Amino acid sequence: MAALRPSLILILAGVLGAPAISFGADLELPRTEQDFVIDGTLDEGGWDDALRIAIDIETRPAENVPAQVRTTAYLVEDGSHLYVAFDAEDPQPAAIRAFLRDRDSAWDDDFVGIVIDTYGDERRAFEFFANPLGVQMDLTNDDIRKNEDDSWDAIWDSAGRINVGGYAVEMKIPLNQLRFPRVAGTQNWGVDLLRFYPREHRYRLSNNRLDRDINCYLCQLVKVRGLAGVEPGRDLEVVPTLTAVQPSTTDEPGIEPLRSGNTDVELGISARWGITPDTTVNFAINPDFSQVEADVAQLDINEQFALFFQEKRPFFREGADDIVSPIQAVFTRSVAEPNAGAKLTGKRGRHTYGAYVAEDERTNLILPGAFGSDSETIEQENRAFVARYSFGFGQGSSAGGLVTARNGSDYRNTVGGVDLRWKISDHHSLLAQHLRSRTEYPDILTSEFDQPGGPFSGDATWLGYDYVSRKWFGYLRHKDFGDGFRADSGFVPRVGYAQQIVGLRRTWYGDDDAWITQTQLRGDWDITHDHEGRLLEREIEAYFRVSGGMQSEFELGGLSRDVLFDDTLFKENKISVSAEFQPIGGLRAGIWARWGDQIDFANTRLGDQVELEPVLKWNVSRHLLLRYQGNLVKLDRPEGPDVFDAAIHDLRLTW
Repeated sequence: MAALRPSLILILAGVLGAPAISFGADLELPRTEQDFVIDGTLDEGGWDDALRIAIDIETRPAENVPAQVRTTAYLVEDGSHLYVAFDAEDPQPAAIRAFLRDRDSAWDDDFVGIVIDTYGDERRAFEFFANPLGVQMDLTNDDIRKNEDDSWDAIWDSAGRINVGGYAVEMKIPLNQLRFPRVAGTQNWGVDLLRFYPREHRYRLSNNRLDRDINCYLCQLVKVRGLAGVEPGRDLEVVPTLTAVQPSTTDEPGIEPLRSGNTDVELGISARWGITPDTTVNFAINPDFSQVEADVAQLDINEQFALFFQEKRPFFREGADDIVSPIQAVFTRSVAEPNAGAKLTGKRGRHTYGAYVAEDERTNLILPGAFGSDSETIEQENRAFVARYSFGFGQGSSAGGLVTARNGSDYRNTVGGVDLRWKISDHHSLLAQHLRSRTEYPDILTSEFDQPGGPFSGDATWLGYDYVSRKWFGYLRHKDFGDGFRADSGFVPRVGYAQQIVGLRRTWYGDDDAWITQTQLRGDWDITHDHEGRLLEREIEAYFRVSGGMQSEFELGGLSRDVLFDDTLFKENKISVSAEFQPIGGLRAGIWARWGDQIDFANTRLGDQVELEPVLKWNVSRHLLLRYQGNLVKLDRPEGPDVFDAAIHDLRLTW
């Protein structure tokens, strides 16, 4: 952990005319008895009692230089709420980027917020952000896995208002929405106060210096003491639902009119309960997921393995970090149509735990192999169970175990194993996991998809080493998945192989006022064999990336690989290019393109493929958002007509 410098720097706070404290020694959080109206104007008397902290350090793209705009944060508590306010000055208020958006979607806007490490153990934190119109974004930060998760949604108040000198944001965060230890005296929390200022570049401003040569974030936060006598809350949230569905069908579209079917009405309920200060339980009966945003469409043409889709259902996303592991043995999308489910997640000291059980109407399966995977649905109910525990030790290290079980009338799959994350130093870390599975499939799968009959077992091993520094990132990986390994509660579409990977990345940083802020060269080499020693794939790839003004990104690279398919070793060479930029606030455009050799798996031959993925995100007005994402693929063969020419266009308009 980097030592915090004991010096304090005082600057004028501006709005209230009192001194603001910048990065320095531990701070004291005051308590007030004043009332607050959360309206985006800092005119309540309670702000006079607040701790004032200057957000005066630019940590990105420049490295720990004075911020070019002035921001003051105010922190105070009343025993049941944490109040946070920001006075964000701007020399050009007309350039402020602020739009009305969905929750957790205003990342391209100006915004401010606070990151709170409530346990003070430099492992996990809660994050609260709001744009100048008060649009909320809240997340959890897992600094061990370097993952931010926006599936966590707290109940809190925020308001923002643009004024003649910039904008102001007020937040009222109930303490019962947070998890923190029960202590006899005061709490000691790590705090990062942030402002994101997107103009020519996307500037990240903070009250903390951020050393890029240290492979941790939360360990570099200033500590704030206070909240004497407060206890974590035990909140209860209940959401009832009523869902009605009426299908309409026709045997001859365009000729015969649609015939209305029966109406199916279902009641449902979801609940979230903090049963203890450290543990949260979620329940769901006939859960309604109709509010979930539709998946981005993907082309499933000339693909060997199953496509991956992100989990978007709130019941499964909340607390998902508590059950993840290096091998993706848990993938909640495997639960297709749950009738009921219960989930428990929590943290107590160095102990982190999570588990869920679900009753599913259908059994969706991925049947993996060395050269491809099949997907099949069994029309039978199953019960899925997942449990994970990890124990934290040292600075950023943990050891844990995972168990999954999925059982139907004539089907069962269990997986169990252990894993280790060892942070050796600020630069070196090791990661390892070993799992063993036992599976028995119904007879219809063993005959139709050539799966083993009767009970069978398999093992999977994942080993990794990372080196991280300010300029260099290097890694080694070893993966070995046995032919009989199955993770039916997860997403493991390929088995029967062993793979080794060596990767390296070098980063150059531009001068503080340079148009090009970052240049990066990266590449890796990997080789894959089956367990009989046959070469399945050998690949080398390299990419050159430049980041610069207008929040632009440009990347050029390519790969060369040998791929075994149908007992034939093919040679593929591909070139790719991508570009993305934001010429004005509210408009972002980009495109990714790749062309080169591609195996035609249906005909076991090599063809020429072109892929395009254009993206457009345009805030037409403060209220109206247009989003477009395309996926266009064309595969030619050397002689004769095209193998296929396919496209998906996803256009969404949101008011």
